[in-house]
This record gives sequence, C-alpha cells and structure tokens, in this order.
Amino acid sequence: MHLRVWVGCLLLGFMSGATQALVLRDDRQVDVTISKPPQRIVSLLPSLTETVCALGQCQKLVGVDRYSNWPDSVAKLPRMGGGIDPNIESVVALKPDLVLMATSARGAERLQALGLTVLALEPRTHADVQRVLHLVGQALDVPLQDSERVWRHIDAAVNAAAQSIPAHAKGQRVYFEVSRAPYGASESSFIGETLQRLGARNILPTSMGPFPKINPEFVVRAQPDLIMVGDSNLADMNTRPGWLNMRAMRTQRVCHFKSEESDVLVRAGPRMAEAARLMAQCLTDPAQTHTASDPTKVKP
Repeated sequence: MHLRVWVGCLLLGFMSGATQALVLRDDRQVDVTISKPPQRIVSLLPSLTETVCALGQCQKLVGVDRYSNWPDSVAKLPRMGGGIDPNIESVVALKPDLVLMATSARGAERLQALGLTVLALEPRTHADVQRVLHLVGQALDVPLQDSERVWRHIDAAVNAAAQSIPAHAKGQRVYFEVSRAPYGASESSFIGETLQRLGARNILPTSMGPFPKINPEFVVRAQPDLIMVGDSNLADMNTRPGWLNMRAMRTQRVCHFKSEESDVLVRAGPRMAEAARLMAQCLTDPAQTHTASDPTKVKP
C-alpha cells in the first residue's frame, strides 16, 4: 500500500515537472508565461522570423509580417500586415500559441487581452542578438547548446570578415544610410558595431542615438571616405544639396546594395555574418559593390 502511494506521488511529480510553466522577461520588462512549448508561432518582425528558422523551428511558423522574406520557405505563409501595425484579427484567427513581435509594434496588449501569449523582443546590438537567440530558444524549447552554436557561428563569421580586410582598407570614415529621410546607423547601432569590428570609423557618433535622422548637411561637412546605401536611396542622394560635390560621390566610393542585400544589412539577427561579409567587400573594393557596371551608378 505504501509502495502504491510512493509510486503515485512519483508519477505526479513527473507530470507536474513536465507541465511546469516557463517564465521569460521580454524587452518590455514584462514577465511572459509559456505553459508549454509552442507549436503555432506568429512572427511579426523579420529578424525574429529569421531567428526562429535559424534555430531549426521554421516549421512551427503559421504566419509572418509582410516584410519577412527569409528563408524562402516563409514566402508561402499568411501575411499579418506590417510589423509595426499588425492585423490583429488575422493574427487571432490563426490561433497561435506564441506571438513574437517588436517592442515598438502596436497591438501587444490587445493580443494579450484576447488570450494570446506575446513575447516582445527588439534586438538593437550584437549583445541583443545573442540574448534574443537564447530567449527565443528557451521559448521554443530548443536546447541551449543549439542557440549557443548559432551565435558562435555568427560571431566567428564576423571575425573572419574582419580578418579578410587588408590593412590599407581599415580606418575609413563611413556613412551608412539605413532609410530615406535620411536615417543613418551610428556607432551605437548593431550596424555601427559591425563596422567597428571591421576596422571602419563611423561619422555618426554614439551621442546621436542608434539610428538618428540626419541633416544632409551634416554628412557634407563630415566628408566620409565611403558611403553605404541601399539602391532605393541612391537617386534621392543625388538631389541633396552639396552631395554630388562630396569627394566620396565624385570618386564613386559609394556602395549601393540591392534590396535583398539591404534586408540582410539592416536586420539584427542571424544573418549578421552575411552583413559583415557585404560590408567587408565594400570596404575592400567599393568598385565591385554595384558601382562599376551598374547603369544607376553615381555620375561625377
């Protein structure tokens, strides 16, 4: 009789351990309870979508924001609107057991009020990317060594990109434009951190914030040695007062990246290693980064 009681208590302990809830603190500083490993995930930020897939959990995604486009397998998934302003009704209709979204996105409280579990994360630095990999891995019940392996690969590849740059190409003063308005990437952004690891100097200081809106005259006064920009911004740069007379523009030291490359460069996620390789190529030989033969290249 006593043996039966002991076995019953032991089984109860195993059962309670198996269903023990996981509590994670997200970037809103909110404690999020995950009662069991999620099987239906909606991701509303491209870098989080890519993180889920880098952790080998792509098959659990049931919906993404309109900008998530990597890996190719996510192309067939339902679109939930923009990452900043998602379609709440569409998200709810998918009955996800976990919603991943940016802290800057609207709708987290409403989704929670409708009974959904929301984990809000927004990586902004290299350390954030490592931390978010671990947090998402925990939420998805991925072994810690797997998320650590993904991070080690990213970190090692960034180091390899830095080592590929010849000494004469280091120390260049760089302006990296993120989007029109224009907005640039400063020293304190994850892009700025990558540039620093590659041996470049950023004309936008930490004091301006990670992604400040720039007065175009500031860039003219700073006279960067090299400009990095997406294709979609290039035409706009030609119309800014004084820009065509900048040394970098006159000598065609402008690396303009295709849209799919820009996606890689501006997302703080598992493809940072590829971003570092693109930037390293630009620092080493700007003429080979869509400036030498492209019909839209800057004219002196």
